[in-house]
Amino acid sequence: MVRRAAAHYRLRQEIADLHPGYAALVMATGIVSTGLELFGAHALSTVLLMLAILALAVLVVTYTWRAVRFPQRVIDDVQDPSRGFGYFTLVAAPNVVGMRLADDHPLTCAVLGLATVPIWLVVTYVVPGAMVVGQRQAPVLPKTDGSWFMWVVGTQSLAAGAATVAAAEPSLTASLAPLAVAFWGVAVVLYLMLVGLVTVRLLDSPVAPHALSPTYWVYMGATAISVLAGAKILDLPPTLPVLVATKQVVSGLAFVLWAFGTWWIPLLLAFAVRRHLVDRERVQYEPALWSMVFPLGIYAAASATYGRTTGLAFMVNIARVEVWFGFAAWVVIAVAMCRSFLRRGDRPEPASNAHAES
Repeated sequence: MVRRAAAHYRLRQEIADLHPGYAALVMATGIVSTGLELFGAHALSTVLLMLAILALAVLVVTYTWRAVRFPQRVIDDVQDPSRGFGYFTLVAAPNVVGMRLADDHPLTCAVLGLATVPIWLVVTYVVPGAMVVGQRQAPVLPKTDGSWFMWVVGTQSLAAGAATVAAAEPSLTASLAPLAVAFWGVAVVLYLMLVGLVTVRLLDSPVAPHALSPTYWVYMGATAISVLAGAKILDLPPTLPVLVATKQVVSGLAFVLWAFGTWWIPLLLAFAVRRHLVDRERVQYEPALWSMVFPLGIYAAASATYGRTTGLAFMVNIARVEVWFGFAAWVVIAVAMCRSFLRRGDRPEPASNAHAES
């Protein structure tokens, strides 16, 4: 009885403490699966796809449980500038899985994308709205970090999902193509806005080592998913009115964003060197690490897709190597996550807590 009560207490605490951005696990797994599929590693890709679907199902149940059982925790997250934008992973994760399934199951991609629209609407207005008009105890800007770029990633996932369904279902092409371009444009403007805010935060005052978290890799990941969404838009029939009006803009900006994201990679590596080698901060598992794996995976998938669409073979060659870096990072973080869970599972709970749960 005591052991069962302790296990129940531990599960309850895990759900109560669940990070808003944990769905980055699904994003990372799904996009690495997509990259492997693009280069013919079908068996590995299928295994990761199954894991992504399983993780998505578990997280949907867990986040729903958390919202019902611990609503104040959710409200606190929404009002916290360093955590609230993590909820955009709940938009991006289903769309990443949907795009991976789209070749064989376009309807699934459409359903998953449609299901995330209400989440995007709520998070995209509630989280920034709470920061602007809510009662603030302290300035917001000092809490900006790389997780804010999840706003861009979530929005671009809708653009990419809409373009994917538009390409797969000719009857929906004319109606979904303008929507895809609109989401893409909104996300690009958001990126330009956020890159200024977050960079000012980095330069405004000294940055502690722990503040250089893996979420800053979303700096690059946001550009990469913009490139992927742009490539999927460019794959649509060029005679569509919205493509006639915007094709050159989408293609040109997508390449500029790819170049800018590539330029960021050495700086992001420098952040990691500063944090762990210079300042000697211990390397340990944290959910934010999945926000580092996703950019590596999406960079490969975006480079391959855009390169094939535009005939830029050098981008495809870069992706052919990069996809294995993404897979290696996924393996390392997955092992670290499992070890972290096992250590927490072996940790005895206070007797008073176990007794209280019983």
